[in-house]
Amino acid sequence: MSVYSIAVDLGGTNLRIAAVDSDGKLLEKLTTGTEVQRGRDFVIREMCDAIQSLMVKHRGSGDLAGIGIGVPGFTDMDTGMVMRSPNLPDWENFPVREEIERKLGTKVILENDANSAAMGEKWLGAGRHTDHMAMYTLGTGVGGGIVMNGRLWHGMNGMAAELGHCNVEAEGHPCGCGSRGCLEQYASATAIVRMAHEAIDSGNAPDLADAARGDVEFSSRGLYQLAIQGHVSAQRIYQRVGRALAIGIGGMVNALNLPMYVIGGGVASAWDAFAPTMFQELKVRSFIYSVTAPDHVEQGKKHTVVTIALMGSDAGLYGAARLPMLGPAAQTEPMRSPAQL
Repeated sequence: MSVYSIAVDLGGTNLRIAAVDSDGKLLEKLTTGTEVQRGRDFVIREMCDAIQSLMVKHRGSGDLAGIGIGVPGFTDMDTGMVMRSPNLPDWENFPVREEIERKLGTKVILENDANSAAMGEKWLGAGRHTDHMAMYTLGTGVGGGIVMNGRLWHGMNGMAAELGHCNVEAEGHPCGCGSRGCLEQYASATAIVRMAHEAIDSGNAPDLADAARGDVEFSSRGLYQLAIQGHVSAQRIYQRVGRALAIGIGGMVNALNLPMYVIGGGVASAWDAFAPTMFQELKVRSFIYSVTAPDHVEQGKKHTVVTIALMGSDAGLYGAARLPMLGPAAQTEPMRSPAQL
């Protein structure tokens, strides 16, 4: 008999729930707004109602492997708590997994949303032919996920791979995490718009000033359009994005020597604006990359791939669906403290 799971991608704006079978076939997907302003109890109730409706509707599709839920923010794998989530402000230190399991009466796998996206790309996307990869998700912020031996790497308690908070510029722009110069402050959609306003305020980007006056949104997507149309100031911003990514990814290449690094999220659609600078800078920032880059290695030999994600906005949903199918080993064994050894 076939197997399927229920997946949830919980965002600050949208809530998406899907039934997915073990071949990666989407059986059904429900999408609704995440009414965060109505409180966490309302959001959880809406989520559980949608999950139950899919469970009832697809009970003839096979055995239910379980329920996987991707949540934005810092999650503790041991307790199933969301420790902090900028997009879900009243979920801080909240036992999400316990509450959902109580309502549904079944086991739930709670996962960071960027980790879920990494698993989605590993299962069906850019990383489907490798068991070791890291993923950067460039959206409102910058998230990350690491897959080793086909499983997510969680670190001590599930907070590993916060790649957006690796430092790429000493004493750089302040970050919401409390540090300065984090990758998130130079490679996210929010950062791109901020850097554009900084350029305008400096008086050195009259072309962007003109564009800002005529665009009430003035988004990272709009700045990308300006860049590909030849606006030098916009091109410089995306070159800065590429440089920041090269510093962050270069450090990861040096530390882990993984065969693949995948870049996803909305900002990844501007690949042709930032990738040339990123690849050029990577060869300077990482000796390991410089000698293992695809254009340096003979065909068939091991090399380091940095590539765009293939699953788009569905990566997190498919990754959340995959986790219950992998069984208990999907949750990599937590690292033990010295006292436990």
